[in-house]
Amino acid sequence: MLLDNFEEVIKIYRHRMGIEAMFKDCKTGGYNLEGSKANTHRLTNLILLIAIAYTISTLKGKLIKQSGFQKYISRLNEVKRRSRRHSNFWLGLYGNLWIIAWDFLGDIVQDIININRHKIFNYQKGLRAMSILKEA
Repeated sequence: MLLDNFEEVIKIYRHRMGIEAMFKDCKTGGYNLEGSKANTHRLTNLILLIAIAYTISTLKGKLIKQSGFQKYISRLNEVKRRSRRHSNFWLGLYGNLWIIAWDFLGDIVQDIININRHKIFNYQKGLRAMSILKEA
């Protein structure tokens, strides 16, 4: 297949990069599919389960980005980095872990904020972000 249109080449390459990110997420980036050592029947069931979980995490990550709360879960900008750091899947997966961690560390964070009152504004913004993500 010969592609003469530059915009179409870029569009197809972007799709390829999305597929590569999905493979990484399913292998070493989240679900460790390669390490499952399952037989054919169990592997098929595992892939179906992963597809469902992957879709849910990806949609949650997309919601996190659209809500503008990505900055609470991961760094948006890094020196000399031009592309986004994490996929929607990663944001969805770790966004939920961020909320779960709050249940265990909330009291400690509150104590730290009471000591460092100059961080209260950022703390309140984080609480608002978390409440919105819990509702989604």
